[in-house]
Amino acid sequence: MLDYSIMAPEGILVLKPQAPLSKEDFSGLSAAVDSYLSDHAKLHGVLIHTRGFPGWENFGGFTAHMHFVREHHKKVDRVAIVTDSRVANLAELLGKHFTSAEVRHFPFPDDVKALDWLKTA
Repeated sequence: MLDYSIMAPEGILVLKPQAPLSKEDFSGLSAAVDSYLSDHAKLHGVLIHTRGFPGWENFGGFTAHMHFVREHHKKVDRVAIVTDSRVANLAELLGKHFTSAEVRHFPFPDDVKALDWLKTA
């Protein structure tokens, strides 16, 4: 399950994975982001906030995630990964190779600091 919202005035997408990610999570997310982008040139930031990365429900969830990233990565200025998960450093490193966005990791309690960083984009 993926909770998401778009802070429209700031242009920031907030993602809060709660359970293994599914293909359906990304179809809803894609529709919401595409709707926002129909009236805006880009997202100023993406905030991913999760204590630990829940993984994917199955291969369909993984491929939907990769498709979402491929379709939207050029329209994002910054990505803040806010987690205490051990995969955070790997996600930050991979993010720098697969997106043109600036990617930065923050400890889980620092969501406000991460949001402030995204707002300065």
